Amino acid sequence: MQGRALFDAWQQGAARVAEAYEAADPKARVKWLGPEMSALSSITARQMETWSHGQAIFDLLGETRHESDRIRNIAHLGVATFGWSFRVWGQDVPEPAPYVELTAPSGAIWSWNAPQEANRVTGSAVEFAQIVAQTRNWKDTAVKANSEVAQRWMQQAQCFAGPPNSPPAPGTRFRAPN
Repeated sequence: MQGRALFDAWQQGAARVAEAYEAADPKARVKWLGPEMSALSSITARQMETWSHGQAIFDLLGETRHESDRIRNIAHLGVATFGWSFRVWGQDVPEPAPYVELTAPSGAIWSWNAPQEANRVTGSAVEFAQIVAQTRNWKDTAVKANSEVAQRWMQQAQCFAGPPNSPPAPGTRFRAPN
């Protein structure tokens, strides 16, 4: 398939998946290519994958995506996978997890974990999502991490299943010039 036929088939498949998720128990375990997860986590993971792969397309086209506060789901997934970002590399999970304070596209402030002045991650929710989904290297963003633990996390954050995956090297993932 190609062109309009491919697009129509994709839309029909997406509608069937949406209907199945709508009818599912959010806590029901769902099998897929990676480890089993709850239906709710699976929905969020699919959103993250669609968003992150879409980011690559926007970058290649030299376009800026207009983000909304729906990015919160991906930021939440990034925070929720703090421990995974270490375990996947065979490392002990440091405690406590950093305080995370992000600015939403609307300007709202979102926060996770216990407030800590000396162990925190702050910045744009969109850039944080880019880091945890590995569409940007932490050093190519304005996200701040003020402790050794927070910096290690930002250097190896991985909010998706599978083997350990290194983030893109600094300067290699960016929006192409128009």
